[in-house]
Amino acid sequence: MAGNAQAFPLVCLHGRAENLGVTGAAATSFPIYAGAAIAAKEPLIVSVHDVAPATRDTCEQIIRELTQLGAAACSLLVVPNYHGSGESCADRQFVRWLRELEAEGHEIVIHGYFHQRPPSGRETIAGSLLTRYYTRGEGEFYDLGYEEAFRRITEARERFTAAGLRPRGFIAPAWLLGAEAERAAADAEMEYTTRLTEVRDLRTRESFHSRSLVYSVRSGWRRGASLAWNRTLSVALAGSPLMRLGIHPPDFLHRPVWNQIRRIVEHLTDMRSTTTYCEWIAETRQRRGGI
Repeated sequence: MAGNAQAFPLVCLHGRAENLGVTGAAATSFPIYAGAAIAAKEPLIVSVHDVAPATRDTCEQIIRELTQLGAAACSLLVVPNYHGSGESCADRQFVRWLRELEAEGHEIVIHGYFHQRPPSGRETIAGSLLTRYYTRGEGEFYDLGYEEAFRRITEARERFTAAGLRPRGFIAPAWLLGAEAERAAADAEMEYTTRLTEVRDLRTRESFHSRSLVYSVRSGWRRGASLAWNRTLSVALAGSPLMRLGIHPPDFLHRPVWNQIRRIVEHLTDMRSTTTYCEWIAETRQRRGGI
């Protein structure tokens, strides 16, 4: 159904999706679901990035601590084949763990495919700085062509679905998603995507400004800058309709960074209700009378 934005509503309630009478290919292969209850408080979305068999132990500790801090529902960005180390869905224990998390209310999100972008001889200086140095070669979908982007997203979706998971969104590594890759994600029936400063509904084509808190920990100066920046940004964004926090496995390994994340989460969960991207998109559509 490439290119056809189905007029079916979306429902994502605490990790459960239910078929609302959708028939045909959409119902049997990748159904689109609807509606969620409107939360009383302003929402907070905490996303855990780079979830894969290789990072499971750290991600498991992150999720456990987030739950203790009140963030009981997170969007888990799962890499189908992390750095070419093997298909994530081939690891039965890993898949079982993801199913348990999904049943508990967490959301499974497709996060790139390999999470790597080989250097290209055709890239501009700006592109090279962004994809090689800023992201350390992980901007996989930054300038990926439509056909290859569609193939990777579709293959990931099919593998996840066959494993009993229900991915509704696609988020590119480092939030670097080119126009052709975004079109491919929509045609592959992904419901939404996100970038550093926005959440985009791929069905309604609406974009919602929302800057994510995120850390860079690859060097001492990056860690110091991230701590100062996120301390300021968390205050500046306090009144935002939607707050977002992105966490990567290495964040957990640096105590000053992780301690600040803990404080931010603990504060925000007192003020806001945690949700997932899927639930937030569903509630937003319902509120706006959309599909």
